[in-house]
Amino acid sequence: MSHLMVILNGKKASNEEIRAAIYQQRDKGQLLDVRVTWEGGDILRFVDEAIERSIPRILVGGGDGSLNEAVNALMQYEYNKRPELAILPLGTANDFASSANIPQQPEQALRLALEGRSEACDLLNMAGRYCLNVISTGFGAEVTRETPVELKNFLGGGAYTLMGIAKAAGFQPYPVTLKGATFTFSGTILAGVLCNGSQAGGGQQLAPNAWINDGLMELTLIRHFEPSQLPQVISELSNFPRNGEFIKTFQCDWVEAKTAGRNIPANFDGESVNSETETIRIEVVKGAVRLVLPDPCPLIKPN
Repeated sequence: MSHLMVILNGKKASNEEIRAAIYQQRDKGQLLDVRVTWEGGDILRFVDEAIERSIPRILVGGGDGSLNEAVNALMQYEYNKRPELAILPLGTANDFASSANIPQQPEQALRLALEGRSEACDLLNMAGRYCLNVISTGFGAEVTRETPVELKNFLGGGAYTLMGIAKAAGFQPYPVTLKGATFTFSGTILAGVLCNGSQAGGGQQLAPNAWINDGLMELTLIRHFEPSQLPQVISELSNFPRNGEFIKTFQCDWVEAKTAGRNIPANFDGESVNSETETIRIEVVKGAVRLVLPDPCPLIKPN
């Protein structure tokens, strides 16, 4: 018999498929405690309860924002106290769950949560705020109707939010200096994205070479370009060259970014984070949380 705490986003708690799946597993003898979020901080309180009651595994039902809240809650505790984290995809995009091949159907996701094995996975950290999937450092903070329609169509849906809220031609680019253990970059860019997972923005592949258990992140930069250069930008976004003219990609376990006279906003798994500094440092926390994932999982680097 397994003991699982199910934490559901309050907006999804009335889903009949979820209710049916939980009742079915309870009928089989599984011990399932259901908690429903109502306001900010609920997930942290439920994680605290799970730890106090020695519940070894939690299942979070929600979107990428709920997952972000969950990993930040887990990181408030010592590693050996953190419950394992399983995922029930209930959001709009479910980018992390989708890229990890976690089942979308509640019954199958619940079965994986109960029976699957966990893997030690990395997180990204900026000043004590953690990210599971993607950080878009807001080298350019908003998209407006002035953004070229071709780029919007290519990125699709909310992808420009998760690609550093990409600012296209005509926007004021950010002068930035970046430093990692093995590289430096200095120039003007429109968008920057740091990937622990591989996709964001409703299925947009951002880091095809990213693994969540290798101690590294994929950094992608979009340099300033003119409207006439858009076709080449789109071509490079399709291939993610290591040293393209407009798209630059790096692998690193930490990176520092500095801008001149402008604070650097950031977006963690779709959640906005205000930064009151011109310098930020983002680093990988290797093996920070244990995630319940299918076997095999496309985000796990084989041994």
